[in-house]
Amino acid sequence: MPPTGALRDVAIVAFAQSDHRSSTDELSEVEMLMPVLHEVLGATGLETGDIGFTCSGSSDYLAGRAFSFTMALDGVGAWPPISESHVETDGAWALYEAWVKLLTGEADTALVYSYGKSSPGSVRDVLTRQLDPYYQAPLWPDPVALAALQAQALIDAGHTDERALASVAARNRDAASDNPHAQVRGARPQGDYVVQPLRTGDCPPIGDGAAAVILAAGDRARALCDRPAWIRGIDHRIEPHAIGVRDLTESPSTRLAAQRAGAFQRPVDTAELHAPFSSQEVVLRRALDLGDDVAVNPSGGPLAANPMMAAGLVRLGEAAARIHRGASDRALAHATSGPCLQQNLVAVLEGEDV
Repeated sequence: MPPTGALRDVAIVAFAQSDHRSSTDELSEVEMLMPVLHEVLGATGLETGDIGFTCSGSSDYLAGRAFSFTMALDGVGAWPPISESHVETDGAWALYEAWVKLLTGEADTALVYSYGKSSPGSVRDVLTRQLDPYYQAPLWPDPVALAALQAQALIDAGHTDERALASVAARNRDAASDNPHAQVRGARPQGDYVVQPLRTGDCPPIGDGAAAVILAAGDRARALCDRPAWIRGIDHRIEPHAIGVRDLTESPSTRLAAQRAGAFQRPVDTAELHAPFSSQEVVLRRALDLGDDVAVNPSGGPLAANPMMAAGLVRLGEAAARIHRGASDRALAHATSGPCLQQNLVAVLEGEDV
């Protein structure tokens, strides 16, 4: 999509997230989500009845029951009636739907939230069901094995090595030391191989968490936030479904999404990348032309907390939060879904005075 300045200005005006934990057996999805919704509404002073559109992202596969997202609506409240939608993927795509809704003028504010509980079952088994059902899924290749294929391809192509991957992991988790919501904080040993060449430190933690943002358009955004994070462009693209027809060392969908979002028009100072594996940050940096002068994942990124179905929305929220507090002027946020960076969304956010 073209930059929104030609249409209607829309901004992220508030962001909240849960503490991401390895297990939340004592909480239902609703109980995990409600404090986050209360926090994000409280940050703007809005009530449920003030929200023009609500959109959520989650996965029935994780919950293990059909239409599980309808139960999460209990956290929003049954009254007053709301205009609501849902996407069966990461909340970053729910934000995209809400952004389109605000561009049309059908609403001036939107609540976007997402959540996921990975701890009840084996995520590595569940995610094999994303693959081609005829040729790949019957082999049960899990996401770590596929990410290892991608990492080895990068090493063979000379784009990285195991020492460089270890430094990526260490930098992300060092950055998470200042993030009270992160599940894993501070550098730690890389550990043993999970699937060579990926070690424990190259892989994301499995955990539970939730996130929410509020979008607002035009002067409504300025009234709700001292420094709105304006969405100057946002786009998402997809790679072929079959792993074997892709060059795993490249991410053309990320690059195309970034071009369409206007990411290359001017430099960014911050990039929040949804790179669950250290090797995937290498791919994304190359696709996005990110140099050493860009602060990449100052929150710690998915290597510090990777709640399924919420980690992409967290990237958008973290980038927006840095703009809100004046730590960034122009930030890039990235979200992904599917094996080996199959689907990619890129957004460019700017402060009011940029």
